[in-house]
Amino acid sequence: MEVDSEEGTSGAVPMDVDEVDGDDNIQWRFSQIKGNLDNEDAPTDADLISCVEFSPDGEFLATGDKGGRVVIFQRDQSGKYTNGQRSSEYNVYSTFQSHEPEFDYLKSLEIEEKINQIRFLKKKNASNFIISTNDKTVKLWKISERERRMAEGGYNTRNEDGTKRLPGKHLMLPKLERMELIVEASPRRVYANAHTYHINSISVNSDQETFISSDDLRINLWHHEVTSQSYNIVDIKPVNMEELTEVITAAEFHPKNCNLLAYSSSKGIIRLCDMRASALCDQNPVIFYEEKEDSNNRSFFSEIISSVSDVKFSHSGNFILTRDYLTVNVWDLRKDDHPIETYNVHEYLRSKLCVLYENDSIFDKFECGWSGDDKHIVTGSYSNLFRTFRRGDTASEGNTYEASVDACDPNSVLRERTINTGQRKRREDADSLDYLKKILHVSWHPNSNIIALAATNNLYIFEGRAPHLF
Repeated sequence: MEVDSEEGTSGAVPMDVDEVDGDDNIQWRFSQIKGNLDNEDAPTDADLISCVEFSPDGEFLATGDKGGRVVIFQRDQSGKYTNGQRSSEYNVYSTFQSHEPEFDYLKSLEIEEKINQIRFLKKKNASNFIISTNDKTVKLWKISERERRMAEGGYNTRNEDGTKRLPGKHLMLPKLERMELIVEASPRRVYANAHTYHINSISVNSDQETFISSDDLRINLWHHEVTSQSYNIVDIKPVNMEELTEVITAAEFHPKNCNLLAYSSSKGIIRLCDMRASALCDQNPVIFYEEKEDSNNRSFFSEIISSVSDVKFSHSGNFILTRDYLTVNVWDLRKDDHPIETYNVHEYLRSKLCVLYENDSIFDKFECGWSGDDKHIVTGSYSNLFRTFRRGDTASEGNTYEASVDACDPNSVLRERTINTGQRKRREDADSLDYLKKILHVSWHPNSNIIALAATNNLYIFEGRAPHLF
């Protein structure tokens, strides 16, 4: 992803970062766009953004791309305020190459450098620590600042008129002057050779000492300081691979209880595991969360569209958010028989599953995210559209907006877009959706109404406030 192109920040409307506004209604405005805005040149595959993640305090925002690069943005530190609200601008802080392409000679397989996920560790000192992963290897990086200093002037042994100065009188030593601030990214740990299959997710434990890495069939537990070994805590690989019926699609630690983790599968099942019960979490009794399918909607594509592509605990730890192809579901940890809330994202595409299967769009893996107060949900869609839902209003179709250069006016509220569901005529027809333009990766600021979205090789940042605050 390129980051040195023109940015749409001059008219950005800042917002409050101290807390999420209590009003349940949010109006969104464009803040920034990062990336290559030149429409004449199609983005290369290496430039496509593959993950987006805010730091726990929201001061930093990281992206990874298919070229193995990581770009970290820092929130504006100038103290600039507009109408009493802190600026929501993010500027490039550090760019580095996290992973390189590799080749597995034993299996004759090429290992892509694509960054599958990035996770921040909670900040304990002046440096930032992140873990990033491609298909096989997890790395721990330290992002630190260093002042570059240079000596100004020399030993002053002569007077201003050129005469030699007597020893010991008014002798001046070189003075170190601060020239610039350098941000360095240095690899601290490499966690390799523990996964046979592709790593799909990593998650940092609330104890900040361990993390998990998950592939299609196994989940491994690591200690940050130990790279030579990991503990296999989930293993769903059957003795006979012909009996394989599902794969792991995502995994995440509970935000508060370091012994709990949840993982989802291609069957649409979410499992909540307690690491205190046994060494292998999948062997002990676990809580299953599974939505019962309506027999009237059963089809050849049922298992594909029910596969969970993302799982996220709420900030409170009381709920789990999951995303499948057509819907977003909210699960209460105390109720495992059905989701307590279901929001239709792509229900209007149910009649087009044959076409989506033929062009492989049905296999797209969309992410989802919670707002900082757990009252709102965001997820992506096609034609660079993204959708937000206010929790509790399941009858609502949510709000649909477009992330594009033409639609992003910093001086006006984002215009809501609508889709033709086939039941009534509306402004946007589902048949006109561009399935090559899609927002797969989303992240919501942990403390403020700021969302970051990845649309191909561009990163869009939007800010929201209650209507009366604009």
